[in-house]
Amino acid sequence: MRGIPERLRAAPESVAAGRARPLVSAGDCGLLLLRLTFGLLMAGHGAQKLFGILGGQGLTATGREFTALGYRPGTVFAAIGGASEFLGGIGLALGLFTPLAAAALIGVMINAMATVTGAHGLWESEGGVEYGVCIAVVALAVAAIGPGRLALDRPFRWGQGGWRAGAFALGLGGIGAAIALIL
Repeated sequence: MRGIPERLRAAPESVAAGRARPLVSAGDCGLLLLRLTFGLLMAGHGAQKLFGILGGQGLTATGREFTALGYRPGTVFAAIGGASEFLGGIGLALGLFTPLAAAALIGVMINAMATVTGAHGLWESEGGVEYGVCIAVVALAVAAIGPGRLALDRPFRWGQGGWRAGAFALGLGGIGAAIALIL
């Protein structure tokens, strides 16, 4: 894996072949658009569970649904799932603690696929895992690529993306999902 160049990074620190690079690249702007859209939609999805806003049911009703899925106590797991979506979405939107935010979303989606959609095949039209896979892959990709220059993580090592950030997000998300499924 050492020989694979990491060309997908939005804002490499080196200037290639002596060419001047703009302060903000199209890749940085594209990542910002992706992070804002994806992150704010996921935060809204979590807010529906937690606060009952944006057409959501709120924590009590969501907790009953989690109980019906076998999570006990359902309200606690609903709060964890909603907070993971809300805070993970906000984190990705801001480009703040990006690998951790991605891990939160990956973990929730693994759980949703294992308990709700996995038995229905691939396609969303049949109630399948399509949507959950897309969310998990986008979150993982942002962690691996990095949030770009237009992110609060920019000055920190984990804000650069790379194999370690992607592996951290996937590993922590998987561990979190496994713990929730075991309990």
